[in-house]
Amino acid sequence: DLLVGGFPCQDYSVAKTLNSSKGLKGKKGVLWWEILRLVQLRKPQFVFLENVDRLLKSPSNQRGRDFAIMLKTLGDEGYAIEWRIVNAAEYGFPQRRIRVFIVATRIKRGTSNLDPQEVILKKGILARALPLEKLKLAEDEIELHDTADVLTSKFNKGGGKSPFLNAGYFINGVAHTIKTVAKVADTPMVLGDILVPDSQVPDEYWIEGKRLKEWQYLKGAKSIERTHKGSGTKYNYAEGKMAFPDLLTNPSRTILTGEGGTSPSRFKHIIQTKGGYRRLMPIELERLNGFPDNWTQSLEDGSLISDARRAFFMGNALVIGLIQKVGTVLASEIRKTNS
Repeated sequence: DLLVGGFPCQDYSVAKTLNSSKGLKGKKGVLWWEILRLVQLRKPQFVFLENVDRLLKSPSNQRGRDFAIMLKTLGDEGYAIEWRIVNAAEYGFPQRRIRVFIVATRIKRGTSNLDPQEVILKKGILARALPLEKLKLAEDEIELHDTADVLTSKFNKGGGKSPFLNAGYFINGVAHTIKTVAKVADTPMVLGDILVPDSQVPDEYWIEGKRLKEWQYLKGAKSIERTHKGSGTKYNYAEGKMAFPDLLTNPSRTILTGEGGTSPSRFKHIIQTKGGYRRLMPIELERLNGFPDNWTQSLEDGSLISDARRAFFMGNALVIGLIQKVGTVLASEIRKTNS
């Protein structure tokens, strides 16, 4: 009934530089072809996939090509495909984690007559799971009638930005895409809502006063002269200022896999409470993704997992409340299909 997957994101991720993002040709991105093979073999009613939003812009020299190939090859197997870039914080969760969700439905008789805007904004699986504001929106159409090998060489060659917007619907060789606006939750959670009391925070999570300047420097704006290894050309590497400390009144930034460990870092969260400045604990990272407390604490045999490893797990995880919302609608559709 349902194939679920989250193929590795390293070749698409925003954590990569533009020139090093290799997309479908990368060592990680090629797993897409295994997903397609499973679809061809099992022909599930539904396919639910997740990746970083950079997927819609990959690769750097042919923006949107990889996503066009995914739509084309999955569509050729008889599927209509919805996609949406979703920020978890907009739906009330305490983390600004942005991902693209892709839901493919095996085409049945009459499906081709659906209005693409109705699917994107109201009637589709993603629209019902993650509501949108009711706005009059301009729709772009992207024809993908060429074969995958032609798309590989020609799609958006030298065309600048990706033509795929944050939401869309692909059917019968045409991608319909719209810039949508999420219907924001009335009572959103924020970083401060998930913190444990200061009295329960171990000493190693508190930042010593003598190390505070290191954190402040890494979080601050800077311009550093560097030399290109290949050409020897000198250039300035610039970074903008980041919030220091992270605001407890806002959703958190995206958890990254390097969140753990005591060494100062630009990307780790630092908060300030009555007890001082400190890093986030694994239990708090679990809460930011919606997991039960201490979900990553130990293995099945009872052996403990290091805090750094637990942080790594949460940097690779999803905000499970979003998956639950989509899964609820999918479960309803599967029951209808099987009844």
